[in-house]
Amino acid sequence: MAFRRLLPAIFLPMLILAACSAAPVVQSPTPPPATLIPPSTPTSVPTATPTFTPTPVPLVPGFAHVVIVVFENKEFGTVIGNPKMPYFNQLAQTYTLLTQLYAVTHPSLPNYLAMIGGDTFEINFDCTKCNVNEPSLPDQIEASGRTWKTYQEDMPSSCFPGTDYNGYAIKHNPFIYFQPIRLNAARCSRSIVPFTQLSSDIAAGALPNFLFITPNICNDAHDCDVSVADAWLQKLMNQLKPALDSTGKPYLIILTWDEGQGNHSCCGLPKLAGGRIATILISPQAKSGFQDDTPYSHYSILKTIETAWNLKLLRHAGDEQTTLITAPWK
Repeated sequence: MAFRRLLPAIFLPMLILAACSAAPVVQSPTPPPATLIPPSTPTSVPTATPTFTPTPVPLVPGFAHVVIVVFENKEFGTVIGNPKMPYFNQLAQTYTLLTQLYAVTHPSLPNYLAMIGGDTFEINFDCTKCNVNEPSLPDQIEASGRTWKTYQEDMPSSCFPGTDYNGYAIKHNPFIYFQPIRLNAARCSRSIVPFTQLSSDIAAGALPNFLFITPNICNDAHDCDVSVADAWLQKLMNQLKPALDSTGKPYLIILTWDEGQGNHSCCGLPKLAGGRIATILISPQAKSGFQDDTPYSHYSILKTIETAWNLKLLRHAGDEQTTLITAPWK
């Protein structure tokens, strides 16, 4: 009897234990494998494509040397095509000929003053004692660190104080009229020199940046036939051009006349001006066999030199009507 009472006590825990062991085991779901996220790539900022602004081509070449040679009192039609001037016409056909360049006025001196001063300064005759207390192209040239000389044929000495001597005429030497030059003895003697010094400067390789060459009154066709001027020019060019070529630097030779024989005018000049004159540009930087029919004046020549050297435009060189010489350059 006692054994029977023990049976429930024995079997009940066993049943509970069996029930527990028979219950299904619920497993927790396995989490999916982690997805590997590649490291983020920094967002690239678009790089601006550099833009290059081309260097503008200068309107006028930066010449190392500029030469002006001035002849006297001949109209365009008297020179171009004249069989007595074969060499001048050969140059006109080979290089650049300006067919519409006009002198400023009559007579000689005001035109010479205009070439280097940009004005006639109300001088209307060939005075010998008048002076101009104004700046001029030589002042600008020196201020820019360049050099200049005028070579005056038959002038007996540097900075000669007299008016005329043999074939030298002061009215064809505008530099001596400007007081800042004339009254500075050292400056005057250094830069206003006899024509004979040109040969010495060529031999020494000492040509200035700016040369202004005045033949005597025979060789410039003032008192003698144009054939004399033509022969003189050929002799000069045979000496001068090889010297400039040998430098290997840009240069410009301007052959022109102070005035014509008429009163033709253009481009802001008075209605009656100094006539139409033949002007030739000789330069490795100028077009060959080219004729430029743009209206120009002596002020245009000054403006072109000042532009080539980045100088301030003096007086009428800065006028809107004064046309810069741009067409001939390569």
